[in-house]
Amino acid sequence: MTQASHHIGTDPGTAGTDLLLEMYRRMRRIRRFEERASDLYKATEIPGFLHLSIGQEASAVGACWPLGPRDGITSTHRGHGHVLAKGLDSASMMAELMGKDAGTCHGRGGSMHIADPGLGIYGANGIVGAGLPIAAGVATAAKLRAAGDVVVAFFGDGAVAQGMFHEAVNLAAVWDLPVVFLCENNHYSEFSPESEQHRAPLSARAAGYGIEYQHVDGNDVLAVAQTMTGLVARLRAGGGPVLLEAETYRWHGHYEGDPERYRPAEEVAAAKERDPLLIARRQLDKAAADAVDEEIDKEIEAAIDWARSLPEPAPETLHDYVSAPRLAVAEPAPLPADAEIFRSMDAVRLALEHELTADPSVFVAGIDVGAGGNVFGLTRGLAQAFPGRVRDTPISESAIVGTAVGAAMAGMKPVVEIMYMDFIGVCLDMLLNQAAKLRFMTGGRASMPLVVRTQFGAGRSSGSQHSQSLEAILAHIPGLTVVMPSNPADTYGLLRAAIQDPNPVVFVENRLQYGLKGPKPPADHLIPLGKAKVIREGTDLTLVSWSRMVQDALAAAELLAGEGISVEVIDLRTIAPLDRETVLASLAKTNRLVIAHEAVRDFGVGAELSAMAVDEGFWHLDAPVTRVAPPSVPAPYAPSLERVWLPSRDTIADTVRRIAAV
Repeated sequence: MTQASHHIGTDPGTAGTDLLLEMYRRMRRIRRFEERASDLYKATEIPGFLHLSIGQEASAVGACWPLGPRDGITSTHRGHGHVLAKGLDSASMMAELMGKDAGTCHGRGGSMHIADPGLGIYGANGIVGAGLPIAAGVATAAKLRAAGDVVVAFFGDGAVAQGMFHEAVNLAAVWDLPVVFLCENNHYSEFSPESEQHRAPLSARAAGYGIEYQHVDGNDVLAVAQTMTGLVARLRAGGGPVLLEAETYRWHGHYEGDPERYRPAEEVAAAKERDPLLIARRQLDKAAADAVDEEIDKEIEAAIDWARSLPEPAPETLHDYVSAPRLAVAEPAPLPADAEIFRSMDAVRLALEHELTADPSVFVAGIDVGAGGNVFGLTRGLAQAFPGRVRDTPISESAIVGTAVGAAMAGMKPVVEIMYMDFIGVCLDMLLNQAAKLRFMTGGRASMPLVVRTQFGAGRSSGSQHSQSLEAILAHIPGLTVVMPSNPADTYGLLRAAIQDPNPVVFVENRLQYGLKGPKPPADHLIPLGKAKVIREGTDLTLVSWSRMVQDALAAAELLAGEGISVEVIDLRTIAPLDRETVLASLAKTNRLVIAHEAVRDFGVGAELSAMAVDEGFWHLDAPVTRVAPPSVPAPYAPSLERVWLPSRDTIADTVRRIAAV
């Protein structure tokens, strides 16, 4: 059933009764679905975790009542009611809970991760508060399209303690986004009562962000629907974000199986006297309500029977939905010797300018990327050339990447900037659990064409929090593409390819190379992602590197050529997915492998390449596989220590000499 848009009137006549009966039907669908899900969980027919919203049906149905198919919602780990109220069918949801291939997300998401962006359902979420920045992204897409769409971000009172709550609400306020942040306040944060979690009420928090606050009885579906109808109308007309608190109560524990030692049984019994379904029933004809009950009971039982009859996902589909298929991109022809010279910083700006011009779904956002033109001046002039599409953000990394996730799911192609690579730790959830996993967990329903640009670089005494090369952390996350160019032309071609790619890409520049000069490619220059390149032919040893260290590797190879050592140099360009074929083919030719990188040696990409060589290339090896990399010590500040810590052309050359002599 697809949710239609409705208008809530105050006339208690026949029309009002018909509307209330439909609201009751939707609440009853949620209630019965979850009651039977509880039974099936106890019978082990539903695996994994199960969090139920029994008692909270009115807030879900009332909030979604004025929404149309294009409007969006984000949900929580307790999200069955929200997605059913928005129009998702109960049968495919039940199949999803049972882990069946015909489930909403092909059995990849389960109870906590149901989504269908085609219905404006941008995901329930297993991370508390994570839906809020994503909602800001969906609302950003709505605002850029100027179609009058709105977004409702459901969250519980426990999520208010998350930094993501602050970042998302603040960003929405600053950008004046069409979002209703709807807190279903059931007075418990998992096992802890609300009084032990917060000192400031939501009304005070809303005032602190400069946005409107409203309160509603979350157990009265008519009250919620009437309140939401007014708010949605105001947002469609251009109004900014609202914080709505719907006071309610969950009857079951935090999860099914919760022993519930934290609240007295009398409290739960008292709350049940305010049952949302009974409140609605008192205003309905009993026979009509009984008929709805019978209708819904049959619907849910039919859904269960259907789901039980279905197969689980076949083992051979294990790798499905991790990444979207990439368009084939041919390796470009070598650039002419007389090509115009430009810098890596020019390559970044020109690539962004080209894609902003070519595709109206592309936008750029980040800290000081607009009026300030980026801390390094890379985006200077783009905000003026593309009004509204090059956007300054607050200093809120989780909101920045979360906005990219939501906007990508809503059909945009965001390019967002994290100022320093070191700062990915601040927003790692949005990369680790959202961008990288949502396509997989939704069974391919969620699209994720986004780019996170960032930069790093040791060698200028930037210290331990502004020098880290963290690509191994990112490359270890299935679903992420990690790109690290080594020269201006590759920076241009790879960044354009990343923006056009249907997958989440972390694009890592080296700030010490922004002034590096090289030949300028033609405007249509593209480089395939996931493909390494042999940039110097050789016969005695294979030397693999990436990013700025490639320049040191080339310099070492040139030095060693004068000593009669022929070194083949490979530039990985893309770290993940790793181009194993190119490296192994070179190893088969040279029989020796040295890897040089700027990240610390232990547990890095060099270790992965070494393992690959020993595993798949063992019979080609005539010498130990060796890594040239900094020791496992944070990047030092003092120049004397940093020089010892960071490999150089000479460090690489010394290692190659030793291995070539074996």
